[in-house]
Amino acid sequence: MKRIGAKNNPVFRIVVADGRSPRDGKFIEQIGTYQPLKKGDNFALDYERAKYWIGKGAQPSDTVASFIRKAAKAALAAPTGPAALAGPTALAGPAAA
Repeated sequence: MKRIGAKNNPVFRIVVADGRSPRDGKFIEQIGTYQPLKKGDNFALDYERAKYWIGKGAQPSDTVASFIRKAAKAALAAPTGPAALAGPTALAGPAAA
């Protein structure tokens, strides 16, 4: 995680970085953000890119690993596919006239 934001107002970028680079130094890719002072949904994460980098051998920090677990739960809970995109009327069938 790379710290950005003002004093007493931390905001972090969730980044993929080489382990040898400093915390706020060079990174490979930004995959999300984290706002610790915001209540409720305080992070955004590109779950597909996180899975890709973990597949390549990246090791997330404890905090980022918890975000990935939460994003995985949200991805499983969200309906996908053509029926989900069409809305609830797609499952209702033909209208009786």
